[in-house]
Amino acid sequence: MSRTLFAIGLFCLSMPISLLSAGEYNEVLSIGDKAPAWKDLPGADDKQHSLAELADKEVLVVVFTCNSCPVARAYEERIAEFAAKHAAEGSRVGLVAINCNKIDEDRVPAIKERVKAKGFHFPYLHDESQQIGRDFGAIFTPEFFVLDRDRKVVYMGAFDDDGDAAKAKTNYVTDAVTATLAGKEPKTRETLARGCRVRYKRVAAGK
Repeated sequence: MSRTLFAIGLFCLSMPISLLSAGEYNEVLSIGDKAPAWKDLPGADDKQHSLAELADKEVLVVVFTCNSCPVARAYEERIAEFAAKHAAEGSRVGLVAINCNKIDEDRVPAIKERVKAKGFHFPYLHDESQQIGRDFGAIFTPEFFVLDRDRKVVYMGAFDDDGDAAKAKTNYVTDAVTATLAGKEPKTRETLARGCRVRYKRVAAGK
């Protein structure tokens, strides 16, 4: 073995497993990974929420979003329409929105105002710690993750193929949900999300 190949091998062995198994656009998760679980996240309904409470859903869509990003706001209607379509009692599909930004415009009081103003009928949660966003590897708002019955990631990325709803031709999230309910793999399993960057607080090295 040449010195170059040996060095590459040592480098790969030293890399964190999460990076070795990460997806094409996601540096933390890859398709087929078990989704991180959250608990005790406050919602716009003044209750604490967890992933476990959605155990009855065969397919779950998790969207990282916010109030302060114009791209995220542009997708609100599409998200609300998707949630409404699957809101019937006994529906096999659920959707939950999580906001990880720490600015006042994105904290719980502002989320409650946004939900009331827009008439959202899906859980809209806030994660002050930002940990769940980091655990999912979410970078943009909005960014979508479709989870199957075992809560494994079957799709992650953008909602559809165009920020302008009138021009969008392919709805990746809907297609992934439909395929998963049918016991099939989505045709498209990962795309690059579009939107504003999640406002993660800088973490000092070694902490």
